[in-house]
Amino acid sequence: MSKGTSKAGTAGRFGARYGVVVRKLTKDIEKIERSRFECPTCHHAAVKRKASGIWECRHCDAKFAAAAYSPYSKKITTKEEELVPEVEEK
Repeated sequence: MSKGTSKAGTAGRFGARYGVVVRKLTKDIEKIERSRFECPTCHHAAVKRKASGIWECRHCDAKFAAAAYSPYSKKITTKEEELVPEVEEK
């Protein structure tokens, strides 16, 4: 059997089809999707994806909903939170 390449990763199954940008994005998403994450309940690195948006800890059997490809969602910040209140001097 041939060795294959580490560059193509999981997107190597597409061969030369679909373009390099699509294959690279697919490889990056699948790398995050298939890795293990820390459980918010027991803090073990045992959380795996069961289905789209459904995550399960293999240590404490906790199930929870989160983002489709990562159990963490992006933190949304607004400009109001970023502004620091000005202190008036007398």
